[in-house]
Amino acid sequence: MIGPVDSSVVPRYAGPATFARLPRWDQVEHADVAVVGVPFDTGVSYRPGARFAPAAVREASRLLRPYNPGLDVSPFENVQVVDGGDIAVNPFHIGEAIETIEGQAGEMQADGTRLVTIGGDHTIALPLLRAVSRIHGPVALLHFDAHLDTWDTYFNEPYTHGTPFRRAVEEGILDTSALSHVGTRGPLYGKRDLEDDRRLGFGIVTSSDVMRRGVDETVSALRDRIGDRPLYVSIDIDVLDPAHAPGTGTPEAGGMTSRELLEILRGLAGLHLVGADVVEVAPAYDHADITSVAASHVAYDLVSLMSLKESM
Repeated sequence: MIGPVDSSVVPRYAGPATFARLPRWDQVEHADVAVVGVPFDTGVSYRPGARFAPAAVREASRLLRPYNPGLDVSPFENVQVVDGGDIAVNPFHIGEAIETIEGQAGEMQADGTRLVTIGGDHTIALPLLRAVSRIHGPVALLHFDAHLDTWDTYFNEPYTHGTPFRRAVEEGILDTSALSHVGTRGPLYGKRDLEDDRRLGFGIVTSSDVMRRGVDETVSALRDRIGDRPLYVSIDIDVLDPAHAPGTGTPEAGGMTSRELLEILRGLAGLHLVGADVVEVAPAYDHADITSVAASHVAYDLVSLMSLKESM
């Protein structure tokens, strides 16, 4: 097992610019978990800039350490974790980009490697779900986001960062008995948005629900809904309040804290996590790397969860 660069030998601000200063994929014989970037933001509807997120989150991840006390695990010792580099896609053609992501993500997972993907905008969730469903069949989805992302089109375009989960339901790659949004809030176009979302099979835990019910009750409800199904977790960083994640494309007031998000994720320990993404970090709107730091810790906890499941 090859772990990250030893910070007692090479200071954290030096050394490789990989996620958590982990080895590259070409430096190991096999990877159990790969952290992969997708620098793509052509599907955004408001502020662009998420194409720069993989580099920013990797830079913020230099402060991560090899033991995760929140989950009582040393993930880089349990499984071989690598930085898988970036999936480079056509920034001028959404359809071609989606095909490229799906194809390369499928190749990366062909020998059992699981991906934690750093976007990029939320459009990338659709091809990632396509790739993982080819292995596991329709998967349960836990979607952390200020927004539903189940709209039909924007400007008559069906593939955007606000539509991936409607397309995924229509394509039959999600288990519609186990779909959940967490952290949703803010204005909608109309009540029909909620009706359409419910019809697609989603349950909603709003950010207000998390505040009133608390983390433990929220986790219990989510675990009951997910059961032992293969689970994909998709995290839009705007699920966090702008105080905790200002660097994002469509910020909404009244969001979750980074502590609440991390504690809910830790409550998923032992579930069958087959893939995950962290998207919509827009570094140009960040302050003091607040958003990138939060995203790096979220990705670290997702890797840690995968290492727990692998070691059980």
